[in-house]
Amino acid sequence: MMNELSPAAFLIAAAVKVLAVFTALMVAIMYATWAERRLSAFIQDRLGPNRVGPFGLLQPIADGLKNIIKEETSPATASRFYFVLGPMLSIMPALVTFAVIPFAAPLPTPWGTVDMVVADLPVGVLYILAISSLGVYGIFLGGWSSNNKYALLGGLRASAQMVSYEVGLGLSLIPVMMLAGNVTLTRMVAEQQLGLWYILPLSLGFLLFLISAFAETNRLPFDMPEAESELVTGYHTEYSSMKFSMFFIAEYAHVITASALMATLFLGGWDIPFWADDNFIPHEGGLISGFTAAGEPITARLSIWTTLLTLGAFSLKTTFFVVLYIWVRWTLPRFRYDQVMHLGWKVMLPTALAYVMLVAATILVLDQLGVSGGPGFALALTGVSLVATGMFALYLDRGRVITGAAPAGRAARAAPAAHP
Repeated sequence: MMNELSPAAFLIAAAVKVLAVFTALMVAIMYATWAERRLSAFIQDRLGPNRVGPFGLLQPIADGLKNIIKEETSPATASRFYFVLGPMLSIMPALVTFAVIPFAAPLPTPWGTVDMVVADLPVGVLYILAISSLGVYGIFLGGWSSNNKYALLGGLRASAQMVSYEVGLGLSLIPVMMLAGNVTLTRMVAEQQLGLWYILPLSLGFLLFLISAFAETNRLPFDMPEAESELVTGYHTEYSSMKFSMFFIAEYAHVITASALMATLFLGGWDIPFWADDNFIPHEGGLISGFTAAGEPITARLSIWTTLLTLGAFSLKTTFFVVLYIWVRWTLPRFRYDQVMHLGWKVMLPTALAYVMLVAATILVLDQLGVSGGPGFALALTGVSLVATGMFALYLDRGRVITGAAPAGRAARAAPAAHP
């Protein structure tokens, strides 16, 4: 059985978790900027920041101090209240969204068991979808209140883009909820510990979620709200000093939160593969690590080392997706705006709807066949999803990479006839 915390201990633990998670998130944001500059320099055969501290590790601190002491400017014709409110509304949802993501196994203490999640809400996924969608208000207010046409266009683009891909993002999560049978993130982690990580049986759902997450964070190739070659810098053109920095803090916070969410939903969260001692599954008011062959529950053994190891596993998975964000930004070119809208409404939306129906039909057929769980169920769903993922990739490719830009027949017809 779980050793429940007393009300006083629960409040103290909650306060400590809020402070620790907020501090860790801000430090992660700070060094995500350093990682992006170093990785982009590697891709472009440059050195990147290497002057302030060893390997440039103190460069984010220097940048922060620089932004704090820079002159604060405000356009004379801007709407002052909303101009200040925009960055605040942008950064707040990005920070509080992380509260429902479990980041390690429960921690045993002399006062009771502490769940390694700030707020284990029973509507975790719905909370994330609701709060993360509020970030668009800050971006749009920043663009509109600046009284600048370029900033306004950037805000309008951000609104249209985020609304478009929020639909695909939500639909891609429905298969996850169907498999888990719950919307609580801790329960989703537990279900993946009992079976396969959802990246395999829901591979197309993962791909749809990944694309939508790129669009939601306004990162290349979806950075149409900024689009330096078209809109100067888009919605934050008129901002300077820390207000300018707050938009970028919000962007990196969204990147880290989206990466942590992908690790939780599709890579088992803090689960360490091929190790059963980190399985802590809620069962009848207690925690178990699994079931015996006879179906009897096995009591889980909590330890501080297990909590630390699972925290490390979760951090590695999240870091992988953060690096993926950075790598894609410095590899792919920006889409045109019509391409972004076409992909969101004419590709992502119908594909996500069709995939939801495909997964539901597969689960129904397997249930009718008496395969409602276990390895057979997971392997069958994995096979169906891999076929759907391959068809989706072939459709998006359309003769560019997978099949080649110029098939042999077309190339032969296009080649000039040789002279005799």
